[in-house]
Amino acid sequence: MSLHIYPDEDTLIHAYAAYLTRHIGEAIVRKGSCNLVLVGGNSPKRVYQLLTKPPYRNAVAWDKVYFFFGDERYVPSDHDRNNARMAQEILLQPLGIDPRKIFRMDTSLPPEETANRYALQIETHFKGTSPSFDLILLGLGDNAHTASLFPGSSVLSTLEPTVLSLYVPEEQEFRITMSAPLINQAQRVSFLVFGVAKALAVHQVIEGDPDIMKYPAQLIQPIHHPVDWYLDTPAAALL
Repeated sequence: MSLHIYPDEDTLIHAYAAYLTRHIGEAIVRKGSCNLVLVGGNSPKRVYQLLTKPPYRNAVAWDKVYFFFGDERYVPSDHDRNNARMAQEILLQPLGIDPRKIFRMDTSLPPEETANRYALQIETHFKGTSPSFDLILLGLGDNAHTASLFPGSSVLSTLEPTVLSLYVPEEQEFRITMSAPLINQAQRVSFLVFGVAKALAVHQVIEGDPDIMKYPAQLIQPIHHPVDWYLDTPAAALL
């Protein structure tokens, strides 16, 4: 893995925005487009806001980017907890992204069908080849989950690169998530984590005893490039 530790949240956010635009741009130069997987939750909001403003907005040919989501809460598309709605309002709409290049999970379907439909969309987009996203963004929960790979859940044992549905008792809701094998096929995978509240989880995932059922983020071991951890000093305090 590669650790990138910054003194405070502001410095971290700018560094992460620069990291994203650099690797999105490199993918576009390499093959003419970029397949980007966005992360939900609160952590990326400031990054998304930065990406819509100079210099980051002008650093990428955004019309050549395809946007996907690593996981989704099983709530209506217009719900305030819907990851795709947040990204649409804060990032995608301000950038003027063509809706045909945004791949949202259809939560109007039953959970398992939502997952199966999204897996099929990914397969179709990659024209039947093994899906390998150019860049996947991840966060980390204080219980060491990432995407919707929650401690103790059945999805942690899957060996298939696919999309799955699960019920999360502690959240009292269904979630839809990319599996760890699908995430690990990406060209690059990065975590953005800040704040002292995440320090223990960061320590458990990076330096704790191997235990994927307790610390699911330990499953993230990309094939092509070591995982990038972007942290502020408080989040890295126990390393």
